[in-house]
Amino acid sequence: MTVTRLLLAACLLPGTSAPGQRVEIAGDAELFAPGVASTGHSEIRLTLSPDGRTALWFSRDRPGGVGGYDIWMSRRSATGWQPAAPVAFNSTGRDFDPAFSADGRFVYFCSDRPGGSGGDDIWRVAVRGQGFGAPVNLGPAVNSAGKEFAPMLSPDGRTLLFSSDRPGGAGGHDLFTAHRSRASFAAARRLPGALNTAANEFDATFLRDGATIVFAHAMDFRRDRVDLFFAARRAKGYDVGTLLPPAVNNAHDSYGAMLDWSDRDRLTFAGQRDPQGGMNLYRVRYRITTDRHGG
Repeated sequence: MTVTRLLLAACLLPGTSAPGQRVEIAGDAELFAPGVASTGHSEIRLTLSPDGRTALWFSRDRPGGVGGYDIWMSRRSATGWQPAAPVAFNSTGRDFDPAFSADGRFVYFCSDRPGGSGGDDIWRVAVRGQGFGAPVNLGPAVNSAGKEFAPMLSPDGRTLLFSSDRPGGAGGHDLFTAHRSRASFAAARRLPGALNTAANEFDATFLRDGATIVFAHAMDFRRDRVDLFFAARRAKGYDVGTLLPPAVNNAHDSYGAMLDWSDRDRLTFAGQRDPQGGMNLYRVRYRITTDRHGG
């Protein structure tokens, strides 16, 4: 965490008089599907279908996929989560950051496969029964020649949230939104307010209210620890963010947050609890509360 964000977030820690919505974590984080989804490899960005029967995530080092980064899937039966397998729409390149839509009709994801605008683009596939349709690129209104990460469609289906390192941002990856109109998206805009900084803000998700955001922050992806923050929407945009408690953040990296569509009072994320191990998948319950001192 950078000194700048640490100083700013210190003004917004639980118990202070900052106005607006707050996020409280209820209890400890639960390891998701150990041995199936959470393994000795790096498993990141868990997304659950609205009926709770399908789990998707990606791994950057799990053997058995067709590319270096692959999206994996497990189905839940009466006996629990079944053995995982790579999805059919993986490519030989990088496929990562899956996210179901709230209605379960689509899966949004990132890929550097041919046919995009450059770097990592945002794509989607239709969910068709037990399978998926053909990948469709979201086009230049959303994608750029840079890298787009972690797409997430809001609970009402109207706003796509993602990060990008395209020119014109505050620095590194910034958070953007693109509003959906029927089957297409309007040109993406940088999220207003103080949230985007000279560091990297990425891996964001809306919470159940469709306004509060949980996101990852790091000055340098490879050198610095990554932590998860929440930010509330104010009249002039989003605040700088507040560090989530140790149930989510610990001494190692935490990122890849996503709203659990099967239980919208639950948040999923990836965390490294063992410094010698990879990233594992977790679920945790949260509450959105209103600060009594809010303006």
